[in-house]
Parts: sequence; structure tokens; C-alpha cells
Amino acid sequence: MKLLFPLFAALLTSGCSVFGQSDVETAPYTLLKADASQNIEVRNYDSMILVSTDMAGDGRNSAFRKLFGYISGDNEGAVSIAMTAPVIMDNSSKGEKIAMTAPVFMRNRPGDSMMSFVMPKDFTLQTTPKPTNPELVVTEVKNYQVAAIQFSGTLSRSNVEKHTAMLQQWLSANGYTAISAPIEAGYNGPLTLPMLRRNEVLIEID
Repeated sequence: MKLLFPLFAALLTSGCSVFGQSDVETAPYTLLKADASQNIEVRNYDSMILVSTDMAGDGRNSAFRKLFGYISGDNEGAVSIAMTAPVIMDNSSKGEKIAMTAPVFMRNRPGDSMMSFVMPKDFTLQTTPKPTNPELVVTEVKNYQVAAIQFSGTLSRSNVEKHTAMLQQWLSANGYTAISAPIEAGYNGPLTLPMLRRNEVLIEID
């Protein structure tokens, strides 16, 4: 996945609770293999529409605000969108209010740090509203095959590094070849208790 994502900046402020429950739509995937003992899955995401922005400069909080603004109406959308997730229409806004989905992806490498929101599953490149903010870009990812490790707590550097190492060791032991740097994904908002949060590290594989 050449263009995206790692780290989590106090997200999914709607649809979440302190107990980790959420009614937010989750990006669908096909499960190819699972190792329950290590909370690792091999998945294939057939297609994802992403709206992304750079985390350089003002950092994650600024990137999150821009993306949240986009799904809240800072977009040039059609009057209605056919989709499974709910759409809240507000004629007084700049555009459509788009249902938030999970996870939020982040990539945080020197000179290449992006945060991305996944659009609802029925969105296409043609139907996704154009951002009014020129710092946002809409892209499509197809046949994205990854290994993912799930863990609780926060997306602190030490926690991410620990689980990245576990995932890399598992890939090597099971004959998979990593073809991307690790990507971090967060599923819960800041009010969710750390021990009940769902975090992931994903690595694209061949």
C-alpha cells in the first residue's frame, strides 16, 4: 500500500463509549488465516476508498481535524448517497455529513506521514464527495492483503514497537514476506478505557 497511514490521535468521537462499544461501520475484509493465540489475522481488503492528509507540520491532531471536518460536511457531495451506513443530511451544511467508519489508519515515517479515514463500503471513487480542503486527497486501494495483530492499551511507541516485533516474527515463522512498513490503526475514541481499546498494526504481505 504505497500511499497511506500509522498512529492514532484521539479518534472516533462519535459512536464510542468508555466500554469499547461502537456502532461505527468497520471496513470489511476476507479472513484468510487466523492465529488466535497471538491475535493475528491474515486479511484481504477487496477495496477501500480513503480520504487522506499529511500529518507533517501541525501533526496528528491537525490531520484528524481536517479529516473529521470532511466527513462532517466540508465536501462537495451529491444530494444523497446510497450506502449501508447511515447518512445524516443537513441542507444548511456545505455538503453531506458522511458516517464515520473504522479504523483510522496512520503512517508515520520521516518525510512520509499520512492519516487516512476509510469511507463507507458502498463508496466508490466516483461517488465519494470531493474535499473542499485541497490538503485532502481521495484514493482507492484494491486487493490489499495484510497481516494484522490486535492489541489493547494505547498506541504508544513502546506498545506499537512491541506488537510490531511480534507480528514480524510471526510473518517470518509462517513464510510470509512483508512488502510494506507497519501501519497503525485505531478503532476507539479517547473516552474508551485503555484496556478495552482495539488497536492494530498491519503489514502488507506478498
